[in-house]
Amino acid sequence: MFLIDANVGVFQQWLSKFMSNGLDFFWSVVIALLVWFIGSKIIKFIRKLIRAALNRREVDKGVVQFTDSVVKYGLYIVLIIVILNVFGIQTSSVAAAVASLGLTAGLALQGSLSNLAGGVLILLLKPFKVGDYIIEDTHKNEGTVAEISIFYTRLRTVDNKIVVVPNGTLANSSLTNVTTSDRRQIDLTFGISYDDDLKKAKEILQHIAETTDERVKDTDIQIFVRELGASSVNLGFRIWVPMDDYWNVRWKLNERVKLTFDKEGITIPYDQLDVTVKKEAKK
Repeated sequence: MFLIDANVGVFQQWLSKFMSNGLDFFWSVVIALLVWFIGSKIIKFIRKLIRAALNRREVDKGVVQFTDSVVKYGLYIVLIIVILNVFGIQTSSVAAAVASLGLTAGLALQGSLSNLAGGVLILLLKPFKVGDYIIEDTHKNEGTVAEISIFYTRLRTVDNKIVVVPNGTLANSSLTNVTTSDRRQIDLTFGISYDDDLKKAKEILQHIAETTDERVKDTDIQIFVRELGASSVNLGFRIWVPMDDYWNVRWKLNERVKLTFDKEGITIPYDQLDVTVKKEAKK
């Protein structure tokens, strides 16, 4: 009987301790959720104020996006530390844990740190800005710069796809910015047969260039023999057009030249393969 009473007493003590700790944990979770909710609203408000202040000063859009990303990640880290304190985890303990894992984290995040540094270099040196059309020479990614964030730059292609390029890649490799001017040169090559009339073909291309409505007036038209190829005479075709019209005019010119050459009897050579089948003599 004494043993049963002792066990009941131990169980009651454990249950009382569990209920006490359980209630403390429950209220900690409630407070943490409340802090997260309020903190998220405050972070959004602060980010909105900073973006508005930068926009009033007419700061470059890429700088605004980058600053917003830095503020966002920094404030959320502070918010997480505050929530950890709600659960009784002291900031000093967090700092000690972070310090002990610093080397490992540094090695693991080496690429991310490189991208962060690359983003800073892009904003300082300004090889491009939001709205520019760039060609990344290493992997041949190209498109209009839609966003410069803390780690990545997003490009929007002609067919409305999003290409995400690490800032480290853009900062450490060559790239071509084709929108530094308000005009762009269309440079095309058209091959004709060696048997065709060269002067006639050049006159056709000259007429097409002169009657292209989008061509920037008072700019040079260049029609020339680019190369004497293995099976064709390759003619160069260069005109200047407004930057926004580049792709539409380029595609239209290819079609127009093909149709005009067909109409005027100018041949566009293409690779052909002749196959000869020999029959074996019967034995």
